[in-house]
Amino acid sequence: MDATDASEDKGTAGAVPASVEAAWGLRPRPQKGPRRGLTLDGIVAAAVAVADAEGLEAASMGRVAKELGVSTMALYRYVATKDELVTLMVDGAFGPPPPLPEDAADDWRAGLRHWYQAIGTAMFAHPWAVAHVPSGGPPVTPNQLAALDQALYILRDTPLTEFEKVATALLVSNQVRAEVTIALTMGGNPDMEQLMNEYSHFLLRVSDAGRLPHLRTAVEGGAFDEPDVQPPQNPSDYDEFAFGLERVLDGIEALIDSRRAG
Repeated sequence: MDATDASEDKGTAGAVPASVEAAWGLRPRPQKGPRRGLTLDGIVAAAVAVADAEGLEAASMGRVAKELGVSTMALYRYVATKDELVTLMVDGAFGPPPPLPEDAADDWRAGLRHWYQAIGTAMFAHPWAVAHVPSGGPPVTPNQLAALDQALYILRDTPLTEFEKVATALLVSNQVRAEVTIALTMGGNPDMEQLMNEYSHFLLRVSDAGRLPHLRTAVEGGAFDEPDVQPPQNPSDYDEFAFGLERVLDGIEALIDSRRAG
């Protein structure tokens, strides 16, 4: 099936935006444009650069067109809506998954740990993109599907079913997204230490006289002290996230062990 046939495939009509199909090479890209050299990749790269420097709101269609020296209407030959552009921006910002290190290629737990850290590193580098990572539907863009493919490779020798492998990848990716969201929210608030202190004091007040005894024990034990949630500079600097990730991996390991025992 050639590119023209793919673009008319009834199975994909409406399910995947035309710009995403173009990113995959599944439909012809505009051959005649207002400026020679204008490409979908170039549009996405320019939009990502603006969002990285000034935030997603600044990356309007008009602003991106201005950065490229073309009219706003010229962009609509490549992307139909701002939402489509954001979808491609997220994919372009995160990029393809980095290669697995040798010590993680044949160890599913080490492999998923590396995979998790790579996703987290990309999210911290482009915080505007975190809220726009697809969560209500399956991934469709090239780099996101490449990341999913890598996760399935990591799990290839486990006894999990194919459905369970995909579900495991989604579980781990959702875990890192949640952790990064919390870190960006808390780490980006200069008043967070004061807010956490005030919250802890509030909890002590409402848990006096024997009320909420277990919550009071947690507060007195430092459970609500402000954690170090600054974005890590290296993939190994994920100490604050280790607890959640390792518990997720423990659950996956228990399932794998039960499959092997059965």
